[in-house]
Amino acid sequence: MSAITDLHTLLANLEPQLQPQEYVFCCVPGLLSDYTQLNPLAAFSEKEGMTLVLEANAAQQAGFDSAATYRQITLNVHSALDAVGLSAAVADILAAADISANIIAAFYHDHVFVPSNKAEQALSALQALSADNQ
Repeated sequence: MSAITDLHTLLANLEPQLQPQEYVFCCVPGLLSDYTQLNPLAAFSEKEGMTLVLEANAAQQAGFDSAATYRQITLNVHSALDAVGLSAAVADILAAADISANIIAAFYHDHVFVPSNKAEQALSALQALSADNQ
């Protein structure tokens, strides 16, 4: 399957899927290798520290603040890393619904992390965005 760059095609084929787990974003010192036992879903190194995306239960067991939880919505369309406008369109539709969006682009798909209490509303908004582009 080839990666898609055309924005209209991407939006028409989003196929958003809400994942069941709750996640927490944590900032930690040190190296990723110091935290592999927590099985982070994602990690990103910044000058202030390493951000880990952890399942909420793992974060809580490790003693990290797990008050703000997020749900992951996977956009199952195979988006190209150089596609233009997908993140903006997703962020715009969610912003219009007063839902924050933390978007992580991986090789095949984009993943949108939204507050747990607004996850179903976010999923509906993304499904409507896709339907509007078909």
